[in-house]
Amino acid sequence: MSDRSREAWRFIVLLGLVSLMADVTYESARSLIGPYLAMLGASAALVGALGGVGELLSYGLRPLSGYLADRLRRPWGLTFAGYAMSVLAVPLLALTRAWPAAALLVLLERLGKAIRTPARDTMLSHAAQEVGPGKGFGLHEALDQIGAVGGPLLMALILQLSGRYDLAFGVLALPALITLAFLIAARALYPVPQRLEAIADNPEGAIPRGIAHPRFRRYLVFVAFSVAGLVHFQLLSFHLKRSGLLPDPAIPALFAAAMLVDAAAGLAFGALYDRLGLGVLIGIPLFSALAAPLVFSGHALLLLLGMGLWGAVIGGQETIMRAAIPSLVTREERGTAYGIFNGVYGLAWFLGSAAMGGIYELSLGGVIAFALLMEGIAVAAFLRLRHEAA
Repeated sequence: MSDRSREAWRFIVLLGLVSLMADVTYESARSLIGPYLAMLGASAALVGALGGVGELLSYGLRPLSGYLADRLRRPWGLTFAGYAMSVLAVPLLALTRAWPAAALLVLLERLGKAIRTPARDTMLSHAAQEVGPGKGFGLHEALDQIGAVGGPLLMALILQLSGRYDLAFGVLALPALITLAFLIAARALYPVPQRLEAIADNPEGAIPRGIAHPRFRRYLVFVAFSVAGLVHFQLLSFHLKRSGLLPDPAIPALFAAAMLVDAAAGLAFGALYDRLGLGVLIGIPLFSALAAPLVFSGHALLLLLGMGLWGAVIGGQETIMRAAIPSLVTREERGTAYGIFNGVYGLAWFLGSAAMGGIYELSLGGVIAFALLMEGIAVAAFLRLRHEAA
């Protein structure tokens, strides 16, 4: 292994630890914010609207922050600002005594994620290109998911022992500070992450790249339909509650298990991507299409199998969908490309989830049919993309 590769792995691990501790912080808060707002007097309609506005901020502003990352050429500044805003807003929830203040902090956390994500992914891509984009993003996703699982479990323990939300949010000051400490270390050791990536020549006859090129637009079409066809866990958990297939405590445990599959699948998808290239992406809509009828089957064993596939899809989306971006755009456009990708992802996630929620009230079979239709279109879009690259 070359010195450059060793340094790239260290940088990926550092950013992975940043994401791990950040996820402990804000995913813990997300697991508690609904009942906490209710305790402060917020209505169900307000909690729902807050969730929607928060995701709109988180995804809708990423194209702008990605563009700024490319224009300003200062990805560390945006990354620091975004992480600081997110992780410091969470422990401040311990001091709130009314729902408007708590709602403002929730929105600040989501805004921070919008600011930091394209810049961070751009820096991560430089290191990942050196060691293998699939493996690099796969390791980052695995570390990220450890925090996403561990944080909510920690909150459940604290509430079980104390019953105090202020204590639970206050404890999150520690992982918030550790997040910033890891980020400072990464910035000190690797002030110019671009140097971790060897600049490859662009030989004559190479496939053209760029955000204005049709290949990138077709990739976004594939992403949009693939994401739109994935059943959101909020709808699935609603279905499990209504159907009585699982007891209430088993529902969050099922989600945690799916997140563990997510972490493992991200590593596996990443390794396959580095060996086989873009072709591995077709596994995402195929797994998603298989998951839809299984999770709504009404049988516990099929549900478990479907949730395993569902977790694998999330792992693939978070790993190789991001890893593919540098192969489609120029080095100078990556921040903008990651911003556009995240914006499309969030919009498709919202529209697909809203459509499935509406269809669910009419027909469960209609939800499955919608998911299969979206994934079928995604497969067709991907095959066209692959045909043009051949």
